[in-house]
Amino acid sequence: MPGPSSEPDRSVIVIGGGPNGLACAHRLARKGRKVTLLEAAESFGGGARALPELAPGLTPSLAHLCWHPDPRVVKEMALEKHGLRWAARALPTIVLSQGRALRIEGAKTTGPDAGAWALLHQRLSRYAAALEPFRRMAPPRLQARGNAWPALIRHFFGIRALGTREFRELLRLLLINVYDLAQDELSDPALQAALCFDGVLGAWAGPRSPNTLILLLDRLAGAADGPALPEGGLPAFASAMQRACAAAGVDLRSKARVARILTESDQVSGVLLESGETLPARVVISAIGPKATLLDLTGAAQFDTGLITRLRHHKARGATAKLHLALSAPPGFRGADLRSRLLLADSPDEIERAFNPVKYGETPARPVMEVLIPTAFARETGPQLLSANVQFAPSVPKAGEEAARAALLEASLNRLEEAAPGIRALITRADMLMPWDIARQYGMAGGSWHHGELSVEQMLFNRPVAALSRYATPLCGLWLTGAGTHPGGMSGAAGYNAAEALLASKPGFASGVPA
Repeated sequence: MPGPSSEPDRSVIVIGGGPNGLACAHRLARKGRKVTLLEAAESFGGGARALPELAPGLTPSLAHLCWHPDPRVVKEMALEKHGLRWAARALPTIVLSQGRALRIEGAKTTGPDAGAWALLHQRLSRYAAALEPFRRMAPPRLQARGNAWPALIRHFFGIRALGTREFRELLRLLLINVYDLAQDELSDPALQAALCFDGVLGAWAGPRSPNTLILLLDRLAGAADGPALPEGGLPAFASAMQRACAAAGVDLRSKARVARILTESDQVSGVLLESGETLPARVVISAIGPKATLLDLTGAAQFDTGLITRLRHHKARGATAKLHLALSAPPGFRGADLRSRLLLADSPDEIERAFNPVKYGETPARPVMEVLIPTAFARETGPQLLSANVQFAPSVPKAGEEAARAALLEASLNRLEEAAPGIRALITRADMLMPWDIARQYGMAGGSWHHGELSVEQMLFNRPVAALSRYATPLCGLWLTGAGTHPGGMSGAAGYNAAEALLASKPGFASGVPA
């Protein structure tokens, strides 16, 4: 009889079917790994997946725009071949401020600040483009040599290519707040508001908070001219990724919630599903968030006390609520094209005032908002879906969850009524997801979009913490990916990076499957 096979076990389990989990699973399958992708929900996509219909024909999702899908992921997964079509690329932004509607298309706008805006946008876009390559690499360990150092040095020289003056200016700007930049470079409050809003969208920060400019540069990286909208919304993007994974041979399993990551002799041995089924694997990659993975699914006893302490101190405060409205007809936003991204913000000071109450567990009386009417891109008449990111919302409400929800909903509807008189009469159904709802329904720690705040002290080498920044964990065979790892977000970059790190790893402790 033949002896046992000498072939290495090439099976991999990926936990979490969001964009990063899908990108990771696809990359590994293309490289010959036998991949099983487990998703707890009924459908794949994470924050991009379709939610239950708000009304017939109106299907919302948590995320509603693509800011910077990773080009490696889009190309390798051949998403257009799998049905992805774009309703709009480089979506214009319209700032609805004090009775006026200011249109911004990349570096182009109108008014007395048009020239200043063009110069500032072009400069920030150059800086963002110089920083963008860092998104497509695993951060190197600063205390050791490794394969990532050549790429880091190459990207650094890419920044130096900006020239001495521009390089110094980039270093000056990296750690300042976006409010100061807006005040220094612009005089139009609406343009200032647009700059500041994009610096704090999805963050636990106001425009005056330290280091918010780097968040703006991160948003501009790969999407300097504006975000994109797929036909059918973000669920269509997730569906194309799912079909690409199926074509690559990934075993896709929905409604398969993981109860426990199993270990044996300091090595991952598989996962236990809530159904009681055990799936063996010597490599498990979790895309559901670092805290949930190490503290809940694996257990703190598997790791050094210092690592667990640092991870527990990892900041994860969600400050954005999601509002969905079913409307009986298109709303009339004053002077605004509904086939645009709408910002309801009068000035940077108003954005800052909206953030102040949430620091004390309260809701703002006058929230600022990013509004999209995704159905307007498909039809001009009939029922419409309104999707809004409401800034800001408390993650731990002082008045209680339902009281805070009701207060923020009323304040949001009041703000919408100002911008689109008569919109209240069009509402057939309203639904608001608060940060704690997002945490429970999507597993995002604290309701944070990024499974942990995307702030300067939690980026690159420190994302989520220094010991986990290269996607591998100290437990042999356990890896991390997802928005909680570098570079954050739903672009698929973290998933692709993690897959590349695993494929490049050498046998041994904390770097893949031991020999």
